[in-house]
Amino acid sequence: MKTYSLYAAAVAVAMACTFSSCTKKSDSSVSETIDTSSAAMTTDSTTNATTCSVQGWASENGGVTGGGSATATVVTTYDALKAAIADKTVKVIQVDGAITIPSGGRISFQDQSGKTLYGSAGAKLVSTDQTKDKSGIIYVKRCSNIIIRNLIFDGPGAYDTDGWDNATLDACTNVWVDHCEFRDGLDGNFDIKNTSDYITVSYCKFNYLKAPKAGGPGGSDDHRFSDLIGSSDGATTDRGHFRITFVRCWWAEGCVARMPRVRFGQVHVLNSYYSSTVSKSCIQAGFEANLLIESNVFEKVKNPIDLMDKNSTAVEVKNNEFISVSGNTEGNGTAAFTPPYSISKIDTSAVKSTVTAATGAGATLTGNTCSSY
Repeated sequence: MKTYSLYAAAVAVAMACTFSSCTKKSDSSVSETIDTSSAAMTTDSTTNATTCSVQGWASENGGVTGGGSATATVVTTYDALKAAIADKTVKVIQVDGAITIPSGGRISFQDQSGKTLYGSAGAKLVSTDQTKDKSGIIYVKRCSNIIIRNLIFDGPGAYDTDGWDNATLDACTNVWVDHCEFRDGLDGNFDIKNTSDYITVSYCKFNYLKAPKAGGPGGSDDHRFSDLIGSSDGATTDRGHFRITFVRCWWAEGCVARMPRVRFGQVHVLNSYYSSTVSKSCIQAGFEANLLIESNVFEKVKNPIDLMDKNSTAVEVKNNEFISVSGNTEGNGTAAFTPPYSISKIDTSAVKSTVTAATGAGATLTGNTCSSY
C-alpha cells in the first residue's frame, strides 16, 4: 500500500445544517470563463448557499468548514483540475463530468487548508493505469480543514502491484469525506495513513465492479482490499492519531477485506451496512486498534469482526445486526473509547434502507449540498 459549490451570491445567507437537518439547493449555470494553465476553468456565481456542520471525529479540534462560501471554480479537464487543486487561492472546486487521470498523472493535493472539492451530479475521477508507479487518482498530504464530497473515484480494478490507492490521506487533519463512491482501486479504494487525525467519512460507498487481476508481484490474486488505516505495526508515531468516524457508509459487492482494517486509531464505525457476498473479513482489528462498532448491519458476509492477531487495544461491538453471516461477531471483551462528540444515530432497523436509499451512500447528491442526516 503506498505510503478528500459552496458559494452564495453576496447577498445570500449561508444556511447551517446538522446531520439531522440539512437543506438542498441545486447547482446553477456557469457565469464567467477564465483560462488557466491552458485549460478552461469557470466560476459558478450562484451555486449552493448551504453550509453543513460535520459530526463525528472531524467536528473536534476546530471542526471542518472547507472553502466555505467562496466562489466555485468549475473544472471539466484534467489540466484544469490539477491547476485548481495546486492553486492555494482557489478554495472551492466543482468537478463537472468525467475526468480521466493520465498514466503517471496522480493528483498531488498538498500543504493546504480550507478547501472544498466536490462533484456535480455524476462527476467522477477515473484512472485506468495498473502499474506500480503511475497509478492512483489523488494523494492528499499535510492538509487540514478539507471537504471532499459527491465524487466517484473510479479505479482500474484490483491488481497487486504494490501500486497506489484511488485516494489517500497522509498526515492530514480535520477532513470530511462525504457522499463519495470509491470503487475498483488498484491497491485500495481509500486509505488513511501517517498520523492523520480528526476524520469523518459519511455516506460513502466502497465497492468493486471489475474482476480482480491475478498474478501481481505483490502475491495476492484477489486484492480487493478496500480501506486501510495505518501502514504498518511499526509505524508507532501513529499512536494517539487516527481518530476517525465512519457513519452511514456501505461496503458493497466486491469488497473482500479491509472494511476497514485499523491499526492504532480510535475508530467509530456507526450505522453502516455490509453486504459483500465475496467478503472474507469485514472490519479488521489490527495492532493497538481501539474500535467502537455500533449499530451496523452485516448481511451475508464472512467474518464481520476479524480480531486478526488479537493484539488490538479494544474492540467493542454494540447493538449490531447480523443476518446470515458466518465467522466472528464478537469483540475482544474490552470496552472501546467513549466518543467526545455527539452524533445523530438511527436505529439498527433503519440502517439498510437509509444507507441504500437513492440519496444514501455514494455520490448521490446534486452537488455540494447537505444530505438528510
